[in-house]
Amino acid sequence: MSISRLTMLLLLLTGCMIPAVASGDEASGAGRAPDRYGVSFDLANTYDPVDDITFGIIKVFGLFDYGKVWRQDRPKELCFKVEGGLGSTFRPEIRTVASVGMLALYYFDRIATPRFRPYLEAGIGVIYTDFKVEGQGLRFNFNPQLGIGTEFVQKDGPGSFIAVRLHHISNGHLYHENRGVNTVLLQVGRYF
Repeated sequence: MSISRLTMLLLLLTGCMIPAVASGDEASGAGRAPDRYGVSFDLANTYDPVDDITFGIIKVFGLFDYGKVWRQDRPKELCFKVEGGLGSTFRPEIRTVASVGMLALYYFDRIATPRFRPYLEAGIGVIYTDFKVEGQGLRFNFNPQLGIGTEFVQKDGPGSFIAVRLHHISNGHLYHENRGVNTVLLQVGRYF
């Protein structure tokens, strides 16, 4: 399967998930988490193989009950996040960055407080970077991520969150040059 076909398939699968979730039957969803939407700003800096690329991405996302999306039993602390974003590098030069991804979030409700709700997240997506490091090969790549964060719970509003992610970019050996790029990413966001 060519990279463009694989990328289109992943984008289609990710994009189709939002309407399927939004049209779900809430009456049969006792104990399920409500759908939530929001926006975030991600600030990232590479650390391997170079440490001189900094970029920012503005993302919109939907957060859904995992069991509702995948139609299966699941722990009530598990949610599914679909996100898409557009941004730019700031250094060493201005370049375009765009991504679409999906992640599973697991809330640590046992240690949550009335104001903080910590979580662990992991997922994958696709990313386009208008920059390439030596040996990277492609500008369209896979984008596995792993992070930890916390929501700041508000009784009278939608709340906000902060997270730190390890962010990897590589083409999964779909091309003979596959030098990965590793990044630390800080994400700050707000729910609508």
